[in-house]
Amino acid sequence: MPSYPYKTSVAPMLDWTDRHCRYFHRLLTPKTLLYTEMVTTGAILFGQQDFLAYNDAEHPVALQLGGSEPEAMARCAEQAQQRGYDEVNINVGCPSDRVQNGSFGACLMAQPESVADCVRAMKRVVDIPVTVKTRLGIDEQDSDEFLYQFLDAVVDAGVDQLTLHARKAWLSGLSPKENREVPPLQYQRVYQAKQRYIDTPISINGGVKSKAEVLAHLEHVDSVMIGREAYQNPWMLTELAGIESEERLGFDREQVARQMITYVNEHISQGGRAWHVVRHMLGLFQGQPGGKKWRQYLSIKGPRAKDGSALIEGALAFRLNPEETLADLTS
Repeated sequence: MPSYPYKTSVAPMLDWTDRHCRYFHRLLTPKTLLYTEMVTTGAILFGQQDFLAYNDAEHPVALQLGGSEPEAMARCAEQAQQRGYDEVNINVGCPSDRVQNGSFGACLMAQPESVADCVRAMKRVVDIPVTVKTRLGIDEQDSDEFLYQFLDAVVDAGVDQLTLHARKAWLSGLSPKENREVPPLQYQRVYQAKQRYIDTPISINGGVKSKAEVLAHLEHVDSVMIGREAYQNPWMLTELAGIESEERLGFDREQVARQMITYVNEHISQGGRAWHVVRHMLGLFQGQPGGKKWRQYLSIKGPRAKDGSALIEGALAFRLNPEETLADLTS
């Protein structure tokens, strides 16, 4: 298999994988590739805020772009490289109505040459990898022939890596959430695509929940992308550190929580809210004693918190105090 620097990655997830989430995830896994939420070319080129902002501690980090106009995609890719991103990725997987109305996302599977033109335009202006994340098909167009017609075009255009979400997408009739659950997973089709495009690094995405599953997929593909499980049960990211290298991280969940205090306070000092950060930490104690109480405390106290230390130390204490209940928080 060709060399690819990342065996694991955390998927771009709208409203979830913002810069605060990525900073938190980086504490749990030193080398896993982290993706931004999808950012549209229009937001970057014409928006009133800095949509490319991130913390240097997040590296390696990839920008996921939403768009279909080659010149705009190239301009945004160039900005991404100037800002220090490690990769720029084209979204050809999101099935939401909002994305379709903007002529990008999964509907672009039906326009392989348009995506190929974007890849070529971007590669002309950047040296960082230009990659594509896509589904296996859309609506009734989900044959291998349809998939390979799309992949042939972007591979011929020089795409540096492909991530295949092992489901097709329904462009109408299902919500984005249902599109992540209802179409059946077809891992074997991703494995077959890897055999066809042997010289192109391919990552598999969809339904991955454990280190054992990651290792099983790595027998067939170059890399594995983890989505919702990484967000809802972020401690599983510590297992990925052992896949990426032989390093073993010498900390526990409480230490990770306390490491976030300085970051939370810095965000507050810049005019932000503690909740912007700690909402991504709700799953830190998933499946552990007091995990529900940790979530309750942060959810109730977090939106109004003015001090990161008081908030996180309070949540840690409440988590293991059997005498304090939810009623004590809301009274």
